[in-house]
Amino acid sequence: MSALGASDTTGQQPSARSRQWLTLAGRKKVLAIAHTLTYLKRLLDVLSLLEADFRVQVVFTVPPHVFGDEVPRFLGQLGSPVLPWEEAKRLRFDLALAAGPQGVADVSAPLIALPHGANYVKRIVGAGEAEAGVAGLRRRDIMPDGKTLPAALVVPHGDELRELARSCPEALPVARVIGDPAHDRITASLPLRDAYRRALGLTDGRELVVFASTWGPGSSFGRIEALVPRLIGELPADRYRTAVLVHPNVWSGHGPWQVRAWLAQCSRRGIAIVPPEADWRSVLIAAHRIIGDHGSVTLYGTLTGAPILLTGSPAEEINPMSPAAALAMTAPTLSPAHPLVSQLDYAAAEYREEEYAAIASRITSEPGGFNRRMRRLMYEVLGLGQPAHEPLTVPLPMPPPLEAWTAASARGAESA
Repeated sequence: MSALGASDTTGQQPSARSRQWLTLAGRKKVLAIAHTLTYLKRLLDVLSLLEADFRVQVVFTVPPHVFGDEVPRFLGQLGSPVLPWEEAKRLRFDLALAAGPQGVADVSAPLIALPHGANYVKRIVGAGEAEAGVAGLRRRDIMPDGKTLPAALVVPHGDELRELARSCPEALPVARVIGDPAHDRITASLPLRDAYRRALGLTDGRELVVFASTWGPGSSFGRIEALVPRLIGELPADRYRTAVLVHPNVWSGHGPWQVRAWLAQCSRRGIAIVPPEADWRSVLIAAHRIIGDHGSVTLYGTLTGAPILLTGSPAEEINPMSPAAALAMTAPTLSPAHPLVSQLDYAAAEYREEEYAAIASRITSEPGGFNRRMRRLMYEVLGLGQPAHEPLTVPLPMPPPLEAWTAASARGAESA
């Protein structure tokens, strides 16, 4: 896309003919490598730190990825064109940002590599020695071509440096303890909890139960056929509203039509199926109760003060040194032999704020500091001075009413 004004990797500069189409020429070029919706959402938190800086032009590209089908459509809704991946590989940029490793070694730009979830909670096992390790901290995650380090590797907590010293010690010089943007947005938004509940339509005294699932066979959704009857049949409609948060990889892997078809009875019973493009964080903050697995959403739930009932915690999939492992030892686990309401009440009665606060404190060692540290890092790589204003952490916007998601899901279910 020569109109972007980026150089190609042969060193040739854009022609005068291509430059004439730009109104603001000569900007620093930032490439956002958006493999999946989950990765893209993390990048959007980071890219907000470049807002209102006329010295910088952001360009999005979508590399091939098994879970990447929905990304171009979402970017289209944001009003951003997508630079074709093959073209992005031919151009040179001043900075690249990515929350996943696939293909990043093919990009001509200093790369800042970011995690895409809460801490590093998942462990890869059973796929051979080359694949084994903590996802995100393996050598193959950091140096996918086996030789090229990123310009900077962002980690949320200083404790990750110990695992990094074991798994990829050559990355220690580029590791930067920056923090976690989702953690900071959630904590900054907690004072708005009542407002989020009103926006969702929780004005009649009913409590919100959030059911959260990561992806994969060991997830809550991997056992959804056993859990759907309980969500439908055991939560009294006069006491509870329910919202389902399913990892975007489930939607991408199986397809939106199929996910809505599987959850059709939930939709018809008034359960809100939160779409993958929606911001789940305000919904999580609004929750009175959380039913979740070992994924990031459940772990972020420790920030909210809502009692947590775990659907299961497969030990083989959890990094034993992560806060997710501590959560698995603390939160009660769903039993098939007891009523769901009584188990939610038990989780509330047994909830100890100090125990969950200790788990939440392990998500990041720089609480509230992500924006300041991340902006400093990006401008350092760009070779620019930072804008002369504080990079504020803005509270999350109000969510739509639950009825909007319920109605949309029901329409999808009817078509299913």
